[in-house]
Amino acid sequence: MLTRSDDLDILLTVVDSGGFSAAADTLNIQVARVSRAVSKIEQQLGVTILNRTTRRIELTDEGRQFVESVRTGLLQLQRAEDELVSRGELPQGRLRVDAASPFVFHQLVPLMNDFRQAYPDIMLELTSNEGYVDLLEKRTDVAIRIGKLNDSTLYARPLGKSALHIVASPDYIARRGAPQKVADLSGHELLGFTEPKVLNQWPLKGGEDITPTISSSNGETLRQLALSGNGIACLSGFMINDDLAAGRLVTLLNHDKINVAEREQVSAMYYKSSTVARRISAFIEFIQPRLTL
Repeated sequence: MLTRSDDLDILLTVVDSGGFSAAADTLNIQVARVSRAVSKIEQQLGVTILNRTTRRIELTDEGRQFVESVRTGLLQLQRAEDELVSRGELPQGRLRVDAASPFVFHQLVPLMNDFRQAYPDIMLELTSNEGYVDLLEKRTDVAIRIGKLNDSTLYARPLGKSALHIVASPDYIARRGAPQKVADLSGHELLGFTEPKVLNQWPLKGGEDITPTISSSNGETLRQLALSGNGIACLSGFMINDDLAAGRLVTLLNHDKINVAEREQVSAMYYKSSTVARRISAFIEFIQPRLTL
């Protein structure tokens, strides 16, 4: 074997992060180390893997094929090592978990201290992506997703349902009044998502897609906007249940809500053949009964 696995791992990080500096930041190493690793691979193989310009990097055709094979090969090597290490012991090793940032903030972070005490040898990496993430490309072991699932290549473990609520702060209602019917929303400040647009289809009778006065790609940003009295939002219970209980937010138009159970489903997704299954199972079985959806 001409190349070293640590150099190959650096190469994958360069490709996934889009540049040498970004890869260095991700791996917490110097840019020069990243550059040397990639150059060394190219010299050993006698091919150009990355075309470099001052503004971006781009895979060559040979590089694209090589990177795909390397990604699969390193994953198989990691799985083989994990199988040997984990036999007969508590689950151990790295577990990469991805979820939308509000879910990380409000559901996962409060559980991490107890989880670490239960499984001290599992090294957790928590990442936040607001949309779809390719588990292989991002080297993610399990992704927690809310709503309809489309990827049939992944195994989906249901975690529960989190109701959608139309909410506003008491301050906003005091200033603008509470809408009494769906049509009244046209006279209010509405908070919605930039993407995906389906999240702006509020679960209301006869309701159409709302046109936000303020929009964001991040649910936590919308929560903060609603708490600050900026308008009315449609948010999941997992991120606002405490706000509702404390009276910081108030539900609206409850009599006009319709059933959208598919959008309220919370699932953990991972590859069926994953050999980090013991870590995934330990994680899911720990968090599921403790989630406050």
